[in-house]
Amino acid sequence: MNSVPYTGKLDDLSEHPVKEIIQKVLKNDAKKAFDTAAYAQFNLSPLRVVPTAGTSTTALTLTTNGTATLTNNIALGKAHVKMVLDLMRERNIAPYEGEDYFAIGHPSTFRPFKDEMETVHQYTAEGFGMIAAGEIGRYDRCRFIEQTNIAKAGWTNAKSNQAFFFGGDMVAEGIAVPEEMRGKIPTDFGRSRGIAWYYVGGFGLVHTVAANARAVKWDSAA
Repeated sequence: MNSVPYTGKLDDLSEHPVKEIIQKVLKNDAKKAFDTAAYAQFNLSPLRVVPTAGTSTTALTLTTNGTATLTNNIALGKAHVKMVLDLMRERNIAPYEGEDYFAIGHPSTFRPFKDEMETVHQYTAEGFGMIAAGEIGRYDRCRFIEQTNIAKAGWTNAKSNQAFFFGGDMVAEGIAVPEEMRGKIPTDFGRSRGIAWYYVGGFGLVHTVAANARAVKWDSAA
């Protein structure tokens, strides 16, 4: 929960819609809170991949204990994406939706990959519809999502950054009270007011054992 107090005088004298502005700010705050909570569980996935020797475009080194052992020193490219997806299919990780996996990361993490893909496969007005919020494209039965609410990991040499490739049953959300906007009961003769977003629930990693893990993290030891 988070709240923003305001006064009746502010609401009465303001030339702008105070309640609407506060609600917009609180909605953005709630999104960040939910993304942070979900990320904390995503990041518990035991499967981590790093290009072999840190720079390979033909091989990945997989660890299954939640810790990368190599320093990633190359941008995420088309060859890496193919290897990650092959790894997921060979581990019988179920797709997230239909036949598709999902991948999520920062815009700059996907930029070199997107540059490679511009002449290979991309969404067009006549082609696929963008279905998920933040979705930027689909390749090799994987749909790519950009996010900016989670801070970058700050890897050595800054050649790339963390990204998650995942299938179904990755992280579950348990909801006791769905997220909602709540107005404070005015006090001080109606002069003291406020609005809050409120939610009772949480997120949890569904499969903690490596053999059943549903996500692969593009990772680095430093």
